[in-house]
Amino acid sequence: MSTTRPYAADDRGPDAGGSEGEPDVHTRPPEPMRRLTLSGESGVVPRARDFTRQALHDWGWLPAATADRRAAAEDVLLVVSELVTNACLHAGGPDELRLWHSPKALRMEVVDGGPGDPAPRTPHRAGRPGGHGMFIVQRLCLDWGVIRHDGQPGKTVWAELAAPS
Repeated sequence: MSTTRPYAADDRGPDAGGSEGEPDVHTRPPEPMRRLTLSGESGVVPRARDFTRQALHDWGWLPAATADRRAAAEDVLLVVSELVTNACLHAGGPDELRLWHSPKALRMEVVDGGPGDPAPRTPHRAGRPGGHGMFIVQRLCLDWGVIRHDGQPGKTVWAELAAPS
């Protein structure tokens, strides 16, 4: 786990190689960031997956043209499910899901009000029920970590996956 890089691998800004002037509204790229409020909602895990699946469609990850692209999209959906489920089980439920898209990576953030830090269960025992969520996140992601909110309860748990090539 890393907590030293609180922002996505890129600068989250528009592509520096873009054209001058305001782009035509019909050629504007999809928004690089999406937010879904989850606090007080029921069925948050399937709702978060559906929201993420729609973002992946909008960003061109789905429908996947190759097996590698399909696997990358499935990894994103699995990691979102694990992060949101972890917030439900250990932090009183998630407040918000944020997705950040760049040409190189996709960053998922789940904001919750819980005081604890998620951690992969060690030693990991594959045959043991439960406790696999953060182990899965650690194995699939480029990096992940926790950002504390200064002077406030809660945290943001983030994870990044490489964009498919």
